[in-house]
Amino acid sequence: MIEIILGCIVLVALIIMIIIIYHNKFQFAIIKIDEAENNIDILLQKKLDLINRSRPIIKKQLKLEEFLEELNHFSDRNLNHFETNNELRKSYNDLFKILDENEKLYKNDSLVSIIEEINDNEIELVAAIKFYNDSVVIFNQLIVAFPSNIIRLFFGYKKKQFYSNEKREIFEILKEK
Repeated sequence: MIEIILGCIVLVALIIMIIIIYHNKFQFAIIKIDEAENNIDILLQKKLDLINRSRPIIKKQLKLEEFLEELNHFSDRNLNHFETNNELRKSYNDLFKILDENEKLYKNDSLVSIIEEINDNEIELVAAIKFYNDSVVIFNQLIVAFPSNIIRLFFGYKKKQFYSNEKREIFEILKEK
């Protein structure tokens, strides 16, 4: 009788340890994702600021009345970081399209300095997005893998969204195996 009680106690303790271990794995993944989101938000804000700093210089040099005017009310819009990234990527592409079409803009030292900062920011943003996507892959693997998928039900964890279709495809391949 004592062996049965001890066996039950060991089994319950084992189950509790498994729950704690996998809950901690989820928490660690969530912390990494939150950190990546914060870094991305900071870098997106910096990208917006840098593009806005370049606008008056380009408008003056090319004698344009309007250039990337959609950025004037950008902060009024309530966009998540995925939408913000997409909108700023369009503005970034438009900016460099204008720069490519007008080589004389590269003669302006302050604009060249801003462009260098934008390029450095873009490198950091790509790295932050990669870190985010890698963290989301780990989190989403926990969502679908046994026994962590059972733990997910207790705590209500849901799959996270990726920044790029490439990572989504990789995750789908992993999920199928």
